[in-house]
Amino acid sequence: MKIAILGGGPAGLYFAISMKLRDAGHQVTVYERNRADDTFGWGVVLSDETLDNLAANDAKSATAIREHFAYWGDIAVIHKGVRTVSTGHGFCGIGRMRLLTLLQARARELGVELVFEKEIDDPRPFMVENDLVLAADGVNSKARHAFEHVFKPDIDIRKCKFVWLGTHQKFNDAFTFIFEKTEHGWVWAHAYQFDADTATFIVECSEETWNRFGFGRMSQDESIAVCERIFAKYLDGNSLISNARHLRGSAWINFPRVLCERWSHENLALMGDAAASAHFSIGSGTKLALESAIALADYLHSEKSLDAAFGKYEDARRTEVLKLQSAARNSLEWFEEVERYLDLDPVQFNYSLLTRSQRISHENLRLRDPRWLAGAEAWFQKHAGAPANTNRPPIFAPFRLRDLTLKNRIVVSPMAQYRAVDGTPTDWHFVHYCERAKGGAGLVTIEMTCVSPEGRITPGCTGFYKPEHEAAWKRIVGFVHRETEAKICAQIGHSGPKGSTQLGWEEADAPLAEGNWPLIAASSVPWSPQNQVPKAMDRADMDRVRDQFVASARMAERCGFDMVELHFAHGYLLSSFISPLTNKRTDEYGGSLENRMRYPLEIFRAVRAVWPEEKPISVRISANDWVGEEGVTPGAAVGIARMLYEAGVDICDVSAGQTSTRAKPVYGRMFQTPFSDRIRNETGMATIAVGNIYEPDHANSILMAGRADLVCMARPHLADPYWTLHAAAKLGDHGVKWPDPYLPGRDQLYRLAKRQEAMTGKV
Repeated sequence: MKIAILGGGPAGLYFAISMKLRDAGHQVTVYERNRADDTFGWGVVLSDETLDNLAANDAKSATAIREHFAYWGDIAVIHKGVRTVSTGHGFCGIGRMRLLTLLQARARELGVELVFEKEIDDPRPFMVENDLVLAADGVNSKARHAFEHVFKPDIDIRKCKFVWLGTHQKFNDAFTFIFEKTEHGWVWAHAYQFDADTATFIVECSEETWNRFGFGRMSQDESIAVCERIFAKYLDGNSLISNARHLRGSAWINFPRVLCERWSHENLALMGDAAASAHFSIGSGTKLALESAIALADYLHSEKSLDAAFGKYEDARRTEVLKLQSAARNSLEWFEEVERYLDLDPVQFNYSLLTRSQRISHENLRLRDPRWLAGAEAWFQKHAGAPANTNRPPIFAPFRLRDLTLKNRIVVSPMAQYRAVDGTPTDWHFVHYCERAKGGAGLVTIEMTCVSPEGRITPGCTGFYKPEHEAAWKRIVGFVHRETEAKICAQIGHSGPKGSTQLGWEEADAPLAEGNWPLIAASSVPWSPQNQVPKAMDRADMDRVRDQFVASARMAERCGFDMVELHFAHGYLLSSFISPLTNKRTDEYGGSLENRMRYPLEIFRAVRAVWPEEKPISVRISANDWVGEEGVTPGAAVGIARMLYEAGVDICDVSAGQTSTRAKPVYGRMFQTPFSDRIRNETGMATIAVGNIYEPDHANSILMAGRADLVCMARPHLADPYWTLHAAAKLGDHGVKWPDPYLPGRDQLYRLAKRQEAMTGKV
C-alpha cells in the first residue's frame, strides 16, 4: 500500500511505524511542514497504561521512550500560600522534541521516508497518487479544511487565555499547579518536569485578566517578563522560555476544542488533533493520537476494505475520544471558572482540583493517597461541627440549618407515589416513608404535596388541605421521630399547567380520560398540544393560591415536619412564572427575571411568615430549561438563587428541566451537580445536589469538593430503602445507627463486607 502521511507529529510518525511493523512492504512517506528539529511544544505527559499499549505495539520504540521519561507520583497545589501535596498519581513526562526524535529514528529504521519543510495546502493530489492519505496535520488541519463540508468539524474556542512556556527551574518532585492573585486578577500555572533540566510551564488566566494586563499589546519578551514577575518566587531566579517565536505578538492563545462528525472521506482519514482535541489540563492529546494510530493500523490489516477499516476506526476510537473529551471538558471548565473556587479552604480547593474531570473519585483518591484523604475527611468533619478527631467520609458529616441538625448529608428525594385517596396518604405512604427513615438517611422529603384539589398533578397525589390529610401525615411524622434519627421535610407545591393528568405509570403528563379539572398558570400556555389550556392567573387567583400555601404550611407545622420545601421547579405553577417559556405576562409579573420571580417570592415570604423561625425552608428550582437562551440558563439560575437567598431561603434544591417538551437535556453521572456547584460557589447559598447520583463515591466527591451541602437521591432509594446503611457497610463506617431489632442483620453485613475485602485484597 502506498501511504502519504500529512504531519510529522506523534500521530503521523507512530502511524507510519505501526503500518511498517504490520507489513514492511508498505511504501510510507511522512510530510512535515517544519524542520526535523523544530518543536513548538515542551513536555508530553503519558500514563503507565499508554506506555504499556506502546510496548505491546512496538517494544523497541517503547523502550527508547521509557529511557527518557521523567516519572513522578505527586501533585502539588499552591493556593493561598499553602503547598498541598498528594501522591499516588503516576505520571510520566518526556520532551516533545525528544519524543519526535525517537519516533523519527524508529520510522527511518523501518524504511519510512521523512520529508521535512513541505507545506501541504491541499490533500487532493496526494489522494490521487496514494492508496491511503492520513491527515495528522494538527488542530488547524488544512486537510480537514479542504473537506470541511464532509468532516463537519465542531470547533469550540474556549474562554481562557494561555501561553505555553518552558523553564530550567526544577519541578521534578511533583506536577505543580500554582495560583497567584495579582493586581489584575488571578493567574495560574501548570508546571511539570520532562527531562533532566527542563520543565513545561503553562501560564493561564481569564480573558478579563489578560485584557487588564494588556498582554495582547505586548511582544513575547514583554509578556514573558510579566509572567516571570508573577511567578518569581517559584522560579528561583530561572527565566521562562518561549519556543513559539514563529507566532506574532505575545503568543497567548485560546484553546480550540475540536470534534469532527466524520473522520474519513474516500481514502483520507483524520487523526490526532485534526480529528479531535483534548484540553492540555488532562494531558491526553498525545495519548489519543498514539492509541488511534495503533487502532487504525490494526483495522487496515484486519478488514477487507478501506471503508470497513475506516468504519471500525471511527466507531472504536470515537467512544474513547468522547470519554476523554468529556473529562477534558469538565477539567477545562473548572479552570475557566476557577475564580469561583479560589476562596475555598486550601484542603477543599485541592480536592476540587484533583476531582475536576470526574475521572478521579473519592475512593480512587483513597487508593492513591489514603493518608492525605484521611486528613481531608477529618478537615471536612471538623468544619461540619462533628466531635473532635472524627474521621468519617463526608456523607456522614452532620449538617445544620437554623436549629435543624441532620445526622448525615444523605437526603431521600421527593418521589411521587400516586397512591393517595382524595389527597389522603395511605398505608402505602406510611410504609414507604417510614422504611426510608429507618434506612439511615439524614433527611426524608415527602413527595410534592398539593395545596388544593385543583393543585394536584394526578388524582393519586397527596394534599395538605383536609383534616384527614393532617391525621395521616401526623401518623407518619410521629413514627419517623419516635423510631429513627431521621428528620422529615414537607415539599409543598401546586401543579399549575401540568395538573389533571394520569398516574405516573400510565401515560405521563397526559390528561385524564375523564374527570379533568380546570387548570391555572402564569399564562395561558399549555404543557403540550394535548393538555388543556390553563387560565392565566389574575390577582384573585394569586391571592387564593398564596393563602392555600400558607394554610398548607401551617398544617405541615401542626403535623410536626422539621422543614418545608417549596416546589418552584419542573413546570409546575410557580415554575410557570419563573421560566420565560411559560410566562408571557405583560404586567408586573412578567418580562424581566425580577418580575417573573415576584409571585414565587410572594409565596415564599407568606410561608416564611407563618413557618416557625427555628425551622428552615428549602426551595427547589429548575436551573436549566435545556432549550438554550430562550429559557432559564445556568447563569440565570444563579440570579434566581441569589434572589431566593436574599429573601431568606435557607437552601436551594437544584434540579433542572421538566419545564418544556422542547427540552434537550444532556444526561450522565451527576449531570445536574454542576448547576448546584455554580450556585453554591457564586452566591454562597447552601445547595442540594440531585440527578443520577447513585454511588457513595458520587456523594462523597460532591460534598468534599464543595459542590453541594446535601445530596439527594431518588431511584437508589426506590431500589434500596436502606441505601445509607448499606453505603456505611461498604465504606467500613460503623458510626451509623441501625434500628435495634435489626442489629443481627447489621453485624452479618459488616462481617460479609470485611470478608469480601480480604478476598479481593482491598485494604
